[in-house]
Parts: sequence; C-alpha cells; structure tokens
Amino acid sequence: MDTNTEYLNLAFEAWCAGAELRSRRNRYKLYTYGRQWSDMVRHTDGRIMEEGEIAALSGRRPLTNNMIRQLVKCVIGNFRNTMAERGTDSCVNRSVAERNCLNELDCRMLEEFLISGCAIQRIVSEKRMAGNGIWIDNVSPESFFVNRFTDPRGLDIELAGMLHSMSLREVLIRFGGADATKMRRLSEIFREVQPAPISGATGNSTATSFFEAPDHRCRVIELWTLESRNILKCHDADNARYFIIPAGRRKDIARINTLRRRNGGEAINMVARTTMRWHCRYMAPSGEILDEFDSPYSHGRHPFAVKFYPLTDGEVHSFVEDIIDQQRYINRLITLMDHVMSVSAKGVLLFPIDQKPENMTWDDIGRKWAMCDGIIPYQRGYGEGEPKQIISSGEQSGAYNLLNLQMQLFRQISGVSDALQGHMPVHNTSAAMYDAQIRNSSIAILDILDSFNAFRRQRDEIIARI
Repeated sequence: MDTNTEYLNLAFEAWCAGAELRSRRNRYKLYTYGRQWSDMVRHTDGRIMEEGEIAALSGRRPLTNNMIRQLVKCVIGNFRNTMAERGTDSCVNRSVAERNCLNELDCRMLEEFLISGCAIQRIVSEKRMAGNGIWIDNVSPESFFVNRFTDPRGLDIELAGMLHSMSLREVLIRFGGADATKMRRLSEIFREVQPAPISGATGNSTATSFFEAPDHRCRVIELWTLESRNILKCHDADNARYFIIPAGRRKDIARINTLRRRNGGEAINMVARTTMRWHCRYMAPSGEILDEFDSPYSHGRHPFAVKFYPLTDGEVHSFVEDIIDQQRYINRLITLMDHVMSVSAKGVLLFPIDQKPENMTWDDIGRKWAMCDGIIPYQRGYGEGEPKQIISSGEQSGAYNLLNLQMQLFRQISGVSDALQGHMPVHNTSAAMYDAQIRNSSIAILDILDSFNAFRRQRDEIIARI
C-alpha cells in the first residue's frame, strides 16, 4: 500500500477550513434542542464560563422557553404536508425510494438544513446487508469536508470527502477482499495507527477529530478530487470500435499497429487529449492508500449531493441563525420575571407587636391568618394601625411588555406566523384573512424550501445517472 501524505494534507486543510462552520452548526444545534444557556461568556471576575453558570451564581435559575424547536417542526410539517398533497414530485425509482425510506431521509435532511444551512447526501451503488443496489445516506457536516466554493449549484467543487468510523472487520472486508497479505497489512495499520506528520496537527482538537475515530473504531478518510488526465481517444476501424485509454498505454497501441501493418491490417488511430476525472482515494490516518479508483458512475462525478444556503460569497447562514438572539432575550426575560416574582412579597403579614393577643403565639397567629374562616382577636388602641398583608406581583418591572415585544420580533424575523403554526385566529378574523396569513407566511419561508427542493432534484439526477 502506498503512502500519500500530499492528498492527506489536502483533505486535512479542507477539514480545517470548515472548522468555523462546524462550530456554528454545533451551537445552533444546541439551541434547537434546548441547551440554550451553554454559550461561553466572561464573568465580571474575568473567568470564562457558560452563561447558565453565571446566571446561577447571580442567584437566578436559568429557564428555557424553546421557541426554535417549535418553528423547525412547523417548517418540516409544512414540507411533509406539501409532499402529501402533491406527491413526492421525485423521479426516483419507487423501489429505490422505498428501500431508502427517502421521504423520511429528506425530512431529517431538511431539519439539518434549517439548523446548519447544509444539506449533504451520499449516493452510492453497493452491496449491503439490506440488499444490493443504490443507497442514499444523510451525511452530517460533522464528518464532511469540501473546498471553499461559491457556486450555489456546486459546480466549482474540486475536492470533497468525508470521515468514516468503521469496525476493523468492515475495513478488512472492504479493502482486504480475499487477499490474506493485504488483510494482515490492514490489521497492522489500524492496530497502532499513527497519523501522518502534518504541520500544525499536534495537540489540535480539530486534528484530533479528523484523525481519531471513537473507541474500538477505525478512522478511514474518503477523498474525492477533480484531476486532469492525459488520455488517448482511439478508433479501431477493423473492429468498428471507439475507446479511450490512458496516455501511458501508447506503446501498447503502437505494438498492435506494428503487427497489423505486417499483416496488412488497418492501424488504430490515436488522438491525444486532456480531460478531467473525479478520482477517489480511501486513506488511513497514516496516509496509506487503502483503495483508489476513478469515478465508476456514469455521471462521472463524486457521490455527494451538496447544498449550502445561501452561499453568498461562499458564506453559509441558516434559518436558525436568524432567531438565536431573540431566543436568548426571551430566555433572559422569563428568567428575570421568575427571579422578580420569587423575591417579591407574597402574602407577607405586617402585624404590630403591641397588638399581639397575650393568649396566642406568633405561630398561632400565622395558622389563624392562613385559615379561610380564622379569627384573630386583639385590642386596638386609639390611632394604632391594624395588621396589613403585603402582596407584590413584580409587574412593575416592565418585563412582560419586553417579553411580548420579543415574541413579536421572533415571529417577524423567522417569517413563521401564528397562522402557519396552526394557532386559532382571534374571534374577529375572517376565514379569508386567515388563509391570506397562511399564504403570506408560506411565502416568507418559500426561499429556503425551494432551495432544499433544488437539492432534492440534484440528488435525483445523480441517482438517475448512477
């Protein structure tokens, strides 16, 4: 097995370039699924800690009112409803769609698309335990890398790949075949695998996630690169055949032509050309090539369908990203309101000491006061005050008004209105007005849904030409 650190270095550089995107995606995922106080911030004493820890140190209980999750579920529900009304509008063969549970895969892919702005699927034709044929897999941005590209169609992608975590048995089956020597070598490689020497990789968490697989698994790096090739286009008139071969086989054709000339046959015509080919390499973390081949698919491309949103100047900005700040303020406000109410007076009794009856203790007075039919007798002097109960709701803080404002901003920024979420309209809203609200809200999220449907069409074209 050859070692090729040059291509391993290309893959690692692409992986490092996507570190910021993966970091933001992880933050948005935490917010979507409820961990909304995990941002690292600086305390007044200079320490760096989670926002929730700082709130707890300040005597406040961090509360979460997860609005983001509901919005994501609402958009996915709208997408499912559209599929049910119009059909899957997919050109994928029914058996392929059913084997892969394609509708379910697409809904989960849309959820990822809303959270991170990335939709990635891998389409391959291979034999698996569940059958032999075309398989579609959702690929997490946590294991995918690609060169920086700016074309929304992905036509300027020149490098793409993903990280696999395989069992040793799977590695041996995939790359060892029936060759005992190769299987022994694979066992040696992954028994004590040492990453290839790459500059800046030592002690780097990004490098650790690239080179190291979870416990009892083997890291395999799949890399696809677009490469130029010198080829020979050949026409064999004797056999009425047209074929293409690598330029390195020119001597083989020349040898055949020499024999044909001696026998009075017609020589094979050759024309040298330069073409582009997608080439795949499976590599170990040490840089050793486990397997390599040109794209075996009729479409001649890599097996990934990729859509990043919106890709303005190559930047990715997701649906969830737009509403993070509003979600944070909502959490802060409900935490503030809870804190204010917890420290506000609630039924505190101000009882003058000189009015306490001699035959009653303070505990007796407390119990009598709490009873709905209790009576506390006392002697009132001239000009003296009577017991007074203090109740404070904390509403004077104005937090309720701020919370309502943030809820309105949340709906306006997300574009998902109450009508689209299925909330009942107010009593004076007509049916026509309610339908108009649903249509307008649908228009607000139409761009992101149409972008996702464009990704699905790209995926379907790859399946059709695999």
